[in-house]
This record gives sequence, C-alpha cells and structure tokens, in this order.
Amino acid sequence: MNSEPESDQPPVAPCASAASIAPVPSAAAQRLPDLSPAECAALLAARFPAVFGKDVHRPLKLRIAADIQQELPNTFTKRALSAFLHRHTTSTLYLKALANEPNRYDLGGAAAGEVSAEHRQAATEEVQRRRAMQQQRRTGAIESQRKTEAARRNADIAQREAEGKERAARARLLRTFETSSLTRANFCALMGVADAELDALLAQARHERERHAVAPAPAAPRPPNARPR
Repeated sequence: MNSEPESDQPPVAPCASAASIAPVPSAAAQRLPDLSPAECAALLAARFPAVFGKDVHRPLKLRIAADIQQELPNTFTKRALSAFLHRHTTSTLYLKALANEPNRYDLGGAAAGEVSAEHRQAATEEVQRRRAMQQQRRTGAIESQRKTEAARRNADIAQREAEGKERAARARLLRTFETSSLTRANFCALMGVADAELDALLAQARHERERHAVAPAPAAPRPPNARPR
C-alpha cells in the first residue's frame, strides 16, 4: 500500500497569542483615583478661581460637572466630582448666594443663565431652616449652661450646709466631753462615736473653736446719720 508523500513545505511557526500583541493601555485609559473633596477643591480653585476660588461663592451653571470633565479630562472620577459638588452646593454660604444672586456662572465666571425662582425659594427656605436650628442649638446650650450653673450652686450650698452641721456636731461633742464624768467607753457609747475616731473628732473641734475665737467680729452697723470719726 502506497502512503501519502510527506510535504516539502517547511513547518509554519505558531501564531503569537492575542494577549502578547495587545496594545498597552494608555495612562488615560487606566482607572482614575477617587480624589477627596478637599483635593477636588484645591484643583478646581487653582484652575477655575472665578467660581471655585477662596471665599468665592457664586451660583454655578447647571450641569457644570460636564464642563469640568471636558476642561479637565482624566482628572476626576464621576463619583469624586459628584461628592465635591454636592458638598459645595449644599454649604450655607453657597445657598445664601443662590438665594440672593440673580445669575448662575460658568467656569470662567461669565453669567450662564438666571437662577430660577424655584431654586431661589428652596435655597432661602433651607437657609432659614438652618438659621432656626442654629438659634435653637444656641438657646439649648444657654439653657443647659444655666442649669449646670444652678446645679453647681445648689451643690455648693448643700455642701456648706452639711459642713456646718458637722462642725456643730463636733462642737457639741467637745462641750459634752469636757463636762462629762462618764468613762471614755461609756461616753463613746452614749454619743454613738467609735473609740478610734473620738480623739480626731475632739482635736478638730478644738481647732475649729480656737479659729472661731480669734476671727475678727463683724463690725456693728452704723446709724444712718452717723458721721465717720
């Protein structure tokens, strides 16, 4: 039986895989990092100071996010830019501008449409709501401080009254001890004082009595028409 003759053609090298010849993705096509609102604010303030500069609060053109992405491509992710714009346009200073400015502005600071009556009214109501909340918090803080001070004064009064009662009790204890003929054990039992505490209580009472004795007496009030000498 005759066999098929082998081909005289040289073997063909295998084709390279598609992965080995795929183009390297450009830097623009790579995933952008999510910038923080503060980082977005710094970039936008440097690039568009007319509307995002320091202490600048102007109503922005509607759909301004698309303009930013067009002017600064491959810079902000949609999520990062949306987060920044939400924080920016819901700030109280921005809402005040929206309530008072007649126009909106584009990235260059040029007028780009009027602020609608609906948006102006919504901004005004939100500013008023926040002002009322701030006043309520301030009033609550004042009331809380007043209650705290009153409680502290009452506690001080109660402490002084308690200390006064304790001093009076020690004074009675000392007078009774100095005139008593009872034995120490019987005296402690009668007065309801522990023997180990008696000496300290008596010493404190003597000290308080001596201190009271040397304290200057309050001056007697002068008659209304008396002349000073």
